Amino acid sequence: MSRNIIITGAGGNLGSAVVEKFKREGYHVIAILQPGKNHEVEEADDSYEVDVTDEKAVAGFVKEYYLQYGDVDALAFLVGGFAMGGISETSQSDLEKMFTLNFFSAFHLVKGFLPHMKKQEKGTFLFVGARPALQLEDAGSALAYALSKKLVITLAEIVGEETKNTPIRSHVFVPSIIDTPPNRESMPEADFSKWVRADEIAEAMHYAVNTHSLRNMTFKLYGEV
Repeated sequence: MSRNIIITGAGGNLGSAVVEKFKREGYHVIAILQPGKNHEVEEADDSYEVDVTDEKAVAGFVKEYYLQYGDVDALAFLVGGFAMGGISETSQSDLEKMFTLNFFSAFHLVKGFLPHMKKQEKGTFLFVGARPALQLEDAGSALAYALSKKLVITLAEIVGEETKNTPIRSHVFVPSIIDTPPNRESMPEADFSKWVRADEIAEAMHYAVNTHSLRNMTFKLYGEV
């Protein structure tokens, strides 16, 4: 019997690592890609172009998913974005952009799949937080980003509370700087060896999904930074 995982943001640097890990471990990987970007995710078994920030688009995907696949074992919410700016530099538009990209991209899928997970009595949500959402001393220069990721973490906690007497689990992964080509380009003088690698985050996600004694954990993947 196949184990199904849905991975949003599968065409990104972290997404590619998570797709590769779960595929290697025998999962049936359903990759969700941003419409019109023409990403290739060769390791994925199936790919769909879905705007996960669009409530109606996600609702349509949820219906199609259950017609095609049935149960879902895990969902990894990897769509997101970053923006600098403190209180004085942050506009309502900036907040709305970060909330849409980081929070609603997860919320719509949770809303769509949680009722089905309750019926099937299994499933794991994998959320991605951010250190500034936990360490407020780091939040001042990236206010909109930190607030949006705080919402993600709170959503994960609410889901964990709602499902505490079920086999459904809700984990949060909080990385520091991830070692990716764009981050290296923007910080060329940094010591990349101290950053957390995408494959390390993928390993942690796989471990969390397959270790059923772990419930509603927060994994701090800070590297040496």
